[in-house]
Amino acid sequence: MRFALFRRVPADPPHLKVSHDGQAFKVALKRRPTAKRITLRVSNATGEVVLTIPERTDLGIAQRFADSHGGWIATRLAKVPMRVLFEPGALVPLRGVPHRIVHWSNIRGTTQAIRTADGTPILAVSGEQPHVARRVQDFLEAEAKRDFAEAVKRHTAALGVKAKRITVRDTKSRWGSCSASGALSFSWRLVMAPPFVLDYLAAHEVAHLRELNHSHRFWKLTHDLCPRTEEAEAWLKTYGSALHRFG
Repeated sequence: MRFALFRRVPADPPHLKVSHDGQAFKVALKRRPTAKRITLRVSNATGEVVLTIPERTDLGIAQRFADSHGGWIATRLAKVPMRVLFEPGALVPLRGVPHRIVHWSNIRGTTQAIRTADGTPILAVSGEQPHVARRVQDFLEAEAKRDFAEAVKRHTAALGVKAKRITVRDTKSRWGSCSASGALSFSWRLVMAPPFVLDYLAAHEVAHLRELNHSHRFWKLTHDLCPRTEEAEAWLKTYGSALHRFG
């Protein structure tokens, strides 16, 4: 009996399964020491369903809670915009302009944003078709890094500050960040938004190089760098989550 005291507690499964009205849903399980109660959320950006539970909550209680909300999960998921895969024929925005993905050639080459003879904007992708999705994302990431590098250079010059480095990532919870060391990071998905939105994010993070907070002084710097700050904030609030449905 003494050895029972040292029996290992089974690790939580990464996901729970919930069924409702003939549908099966995968629910990510997150155990958080700081959580005070069980919470359930559905990401409008990705459609991911996440159940967060306190440290000592029994797994059976968590499962019953998730099961009791099957209808709610189904309703929320039905409202999440459908994903648009990076595949031939798909429409993908680049700097706010919809571009049709066209598999241009089986011969490997560069991906280009061009216009056809009739003026239609397209993303011309070369190489074997199974690699189209990766090539489109690589292209968008490269374009985003170039746009952010130019915007950051302009804004840092205006403030007389320097950025340590610039990276682009596929972040879910924030569009940009600035570390205490001066490293800036941005979501590459912002290259799909109108240019003034990307410019605002660059200005926002560059302002943090001077004011690592959200004080009145910070917002004044941001507005001075980007007069369309409020317009960009409104655009992100209305349309930002939709950028995550591409790819």
